[in-house]
Amino acid sequence: MWLELQIFGFRALWSPVYLLFVVMLAALYYYITGPRRKAGESYPTILQQLSFYSGLVLLYIIKGSPVDLLGHIMFTAHMTQMALYYLLFPILIIKGIPEWMWRNLYDTKVVKSALRFFTKPLLSLLLFNGLFSLYHMPAIFDFAKSSEWAHAIITTIILITAFGMWLSVFPPLKEMDRLSPILKIGFIFANGVLITPACGLIIFAGSPLYDTYSQSGAWIQALSLCVPESVLSDLANNLSGPNYFMPIPMIEDQQLGGIIMKITQEIIFGSVIAYIFFSWFNRERETIDPLPDQVPSET
Repeated sequence: MWLELQIFGFRALWSPVYLLFVVMLAALYYYITGPRRKAGESYPTILQQLSFYSGLVLLYIIKGSPVDLLGHIMFTAHMTQMALYYLLFPILIIKGIPEWMWRNLYDTKVVKSALRFFTKPLLSLLLFNGLFSLYHMPAIFDFAKSSEWAHAIITTIILITAFGMWLSVFPPLKEMDRLSPILKIGFIFANGVLITPACGLIIFAGSPLYDTYSQSGAWIQALSLCVPESVLSDLANNLSGPNYFMPIPMIEDQQLGGIIMKITQEIIFGSVIAYIFFSWFNRERETIDPLPDQVPSET
């Protein structure tokens, strides 16, 4: 398949403009946390830097590497993108930003209002899962893939709600910590339950749901989101549809995509639950008063 994808050209495969955008984000982070840092603002720890830069690498892999092009060809690749983009990328960015940066943002009136609104646990839970499920309704999904602006706006809004959802679990400031550890575990379980219907609809569908992956015209339109128009116009007459590139039948690709989304979600949510539980356990263990020294008996 790799050799076949090369017909779309270097720009479609590697998105150099998006790479430049990611590099600029990395440079901005380095500048703010390094040379721009003021007295009293601590330098990010190694773990914070590793988390943030890993998040940016993951962002490029999801949105700029050949995975993005493949996501317009195979539904399996698309669902892999969605799982990593909404369920893992926000965690890495949240954990990578130092507390003082969050404090500076939180002290800004507009940002503070937005953070307080989007991180309300019940609201963030319903917003993310509701919008994610709606996005994968066939009519909305095909519409989003038909326009670069529609696709960018819809996926960005869902990403914002994903950040709001994860900030409820990993609050960077005490004022934002509204849930106890046990409620955070319940919150993650609820996320797993609410995202299941969307995955189930995809897994158990008896026929292809999305014109984007089954109809030649809609597929070509979706490809225009990442393939230059000049390249696409030369190839359009020679490409019959995504089945030219797919190693498995279309319905199996769709079902596999739903399965991958569900499995990836379970792995990430399970890891987060384990992290919360053991952090809570260790914190509680440290607060337990030690046993008093044995009083020596009188001689």
